[in-house]
Amino acid sequence: MNLSAPPSRHPIRELPDELVSQIAAGEVVERPASVVRELVDNALDAGASQITVRLLAGGVRLISVEDDGQGIAPQELPMALRRHATSKIRSLHDLETVDTMGFRGEALAAINAIAQLCIHSRTADASSGHSLDGHSGELRPAARAVGTTVEVRELFYATPARRKFLKTDATELAHCIEALRRHALARPDVSFALWHEGKPVEQWRAGDLGDPRMNDARLAGVLGADFVERSVAVEYSAGGDAAHARTIRVHGRAGLPDAARARADQQYFYVNGRFVRDKVLAHAVRSAYADVLHGQRQPVYVLHLEIDPARVDVNVHPTKVEVRFRDGRDIHQAVRHAVENALAQSRAGQAGQVGQSATARPAAWPAALTAPAAPVSGQPGLGGPIRSSQGSRGSQGSQTPAVSVPAWRQPSIPLPPPVAAERGWGDYAALWPQGPATTAQPAQTTAAPGTHAPALAPQDPAGAPDEDARDWPLGRALAQLQGIYILAENRQGLVIVDMHAAHERIVYEGLKAQMEQRDGAVIAGQPLLIPATFAATPQEVATAEACIDVLPCLGLEITPFSARTLAVRMTPAVLADGDPVELARSVLAELAQHDTSTVVQRARDELLATMACHGSVRANRQLTVPEMNALLRQMESTGRADQCNHGRPTWRQMSLRELDALFLRGR
Repeated sequence: MNLSAPPSRHPIRELPDELVSQIAAGEVVERPASVVRELVDNALDAGASQITVRLLAGGVRLISVEDDGQGIAPQELPMALRRHATSKIRSLHDLETVDTMGFRGEALAAINAIAQLCIHSRTADASSGHSLDGHSGELRPAARAVGTTVEVRELFYATPARRKFLKTDATELAHCIEALRRHALARPDVSFALWHEGKPVEQWRAGDLGDPRMNDARLAGVLGADFVERSVAVEYSAGGDAAHARTIRVHGRAGLPDAARARADQQYFYVNGRFVRDKVLAHAVRSAYADVLHGQRQPVYVLHLEIDPARVDVNVHPTKVEVRFRDGRDIHQAVRHAVENALAQSRAGQAGQVGQSATARPAAWPAALTAPAAPVSGQPGLGGPIRSSQGSRGSQGSQTPAVSVPAWRQPSIPLPPPVAAERGWGDYAALWPQGPATTAQPAQTTAAPGTHAPALAPQDPAGAPDEDARDWPLGRALAQLQGIYILAENRQGLVIVDMHAAHERIVYEGLKAQMEQRDGAVIAGQPLLIPATFAATPQEVATAEACIDVLPCLGLEITPFSARTLAVRMTPAVLADGDPVELARSVLAELAQHDTSTVVQRARDELLATMACHGSVRANRQLTVPEMNALLRQMESTGRADQCNHGRPTWRQMSLRELDALFLRGR
């Protein structure tokens, strides 16, 4: 090919209708699963309560979608195959407030352009059904119950080049199953069945609309009972305003952090019943999991967003999978708060409970265990030898100091202000309140080398009855293992707690609670002696100018140096040794893509997480049994206590049945 030769010019002319339809079909129909999605959309819009999909060769040879909906009148059947013919919208207002699955009027025409299509349909007021051949246009009577059947044979026969890009029959079948699965999750009131090569593959029966467990039953049927067991219910509503009377409602189920997967293959988000992929929604959910997911693990969830159709534009892409929100910030905040609130309910507060709430305390349990505790100002860390459970229950000879602090940190281990100052955390050292000194005599114990953490518990729970002690969700402490794990007993069996991970979460949640009470708090910045300049893109320059009031909250000062150059004049003090240019670029990129308040909050949380990690008990720190019990009690009353700040689990339950199996008891 000679690139230097000028291209030959062809006259401008109108394309034939057949070629136009085939071009449009390339956008709508990518593979057999696209046809399944479009035809099931139409069936749901027709009010179907039962939908059956039949496939041959993964949908390449045959796709048949049968429903019991309203049907299509015989005089309207030929019109149904024309481009941009639909019964769902009539005006621009209808398009802006569309609440049906389909509305573009392209699907049947596009499918008919690249495959052999036939429609069989009957309405309730018709004496018989009618059949329309999409190729010849022949309309003839046919036997059919009320409803519609659409048969698509030899997909892409008219465009053989497209057919070469299809995968194996098994792969295409898997995509068709996934397409039907997305519909089944959204409509538990509709029965779905999928057949392949004359054999049943999937079947999900409709639930009773009056049964509150209908949604969970459908979730268990589609994703497995394990998904329901390892997820929490999400229910959240944000009030509407004068312009938008309808509220924003988010509901569904969000998987526990333990159920996270390596791939994002179980993430389903629906907007007004339509499955969508949207960056705003995905980022909102990911932000809610930021403090509880480990590494690059992907959360699992099935979430539904219900809003006024006028607030979302679904006419973005021919596949209707992408949407655009008119007030993305409100949507982002609603979704994030909905998932955060659901995940904040720690399982540590319910584990092993017998008929009582997470915060309830058995009447016979000593009040000393639930009393707030804190270190004595200036006092070194307290520790001690591992004590037996018998000693903690029956012995009166061991006493530890009883002190009190604000309830949110009962009891926590602060990082001394000198250490915080040494790390460059400045005013954040004030977040570590010091408990008042007491007259109680401390036990003669020593701390592990290099630790700053004082005692956790006020006193030994002497005389606590075993039965009442095991009523605690995480039970009563038995001993400490290798200076790392706490072993406890509850009614279900054995509880194993990672003491550093658990205490890190407790301290972190307390720091966040304190920070929320300090209005206008910002991350301390450190001015640079010589500003760091870098060549910026137009988007980076525009973002820096638009966020000039937000950047100081992050400890940053970025100002224009020239038309295409930015200067970094201040960086966060805690990151003084980092690369200011790289930091500025990453922050500007995130500010350009996400809500500014979200970026500021996440930056603060990352700093507080670092402080909490350094201010928690470390490995080889010897705890007394009362200290262990105090830590367990705090876990039960702390949100998100099932994971540490880095997403690692903080505790595990081993049932008696599992322990018996290890020793072959009962066999």
